[in-house]
Amino acid sequence: MSYAAYLPFLIQGVLAAVITTGVIALSHLVGQRALGSKIKDAAYECGILSDGSTHTRFSVKFYVTAMLFILFDIEVVFLIPWTFVYRDFLANHIAILSPMMFFLGVLVLGLFYEVKKGALEWEK
Repeated sequence: MSYAAYLPFLIQGVLAAVITTGVIALSHLVGQRALGSKIKDAAYECGILSDGSTHTRFSVKFYVTAMLFILFDIEVVFLIPWTFVYRDFLANHIAILSPMMFFLGVLVLGLFYEVKKGALEWEK
């Protein structure tokens, strides 16, 4: 067995380790929080010192909207494999359209329910 086939992987690993170490070391040497910096322990965003409290409270609506986005995003992820294997199922005479229409129907019903409950409205 020849180890020459593994040489590109070794080179890539070493190169990744060197670049990662270099970037981290460079950021510590010349970054905003370098030794002697005035804002060493201060919270900042985009290099600008913050004016108010850094621990602001978010509305529950924000979290509900985020959870709904994740829910519907995951359901769309389940649809992507279906589009890739649809031809294979069709060629083998396997009925896949009715289960997927049921899945999409439940998805649309859930969306209508959320719109009716007002979960997507920011102002109330």
